[in-house]
Amino acid sequence: MFEWKPEYSVQLPEIDAQHRRLFALAAELHTAMSQGQGKTVLEKALAQLADYTKAHFAAEERLMRKYEYPLAHAHKLQHDQLTAQVLDLQQRFCNGEGVVTVDLMLFLQDWLSTHILGSDMKYSPFIRAKTAA
Repeated sequence: MFEWKPEYSVQLPEIDAQHRRLFALAAELHTAMSQGQGKTVLEKALAQLADYTKAHFAAEERLMRKYEYPLAHAHKLQHDQLTAQVLDLQQRFCNGEGVVTVDLMLFLQDWLSTHILGSDMKYSPFIRAKTAA
């Protein structure tokens, strides 16, 4: 379900490595869910995914600011929206109000692939051109 594919490469090694890590963390959460592991394991996996997502988004946003990417603000808004959704889910799960479901996994899979293939692919040529100059 969470498999890195070559078409996800934005051709920026640091960002590609971070994207691969996001896929790996999402896969760990999916495995924990599908094996019916306990709340503690799911909570830990969800926390790792949430924390790494925030760190990755911060790295992307620093890169966009550094090279003055013109759509950085809109891109950051997308990051903020997903971060809020994941943190809300995490809080609800920790409070016993939510569960990690297949629907959540499908949402994460869709968001990761759509965001990388859409928004991230838009900044990639801009940043690569700036770093090559």
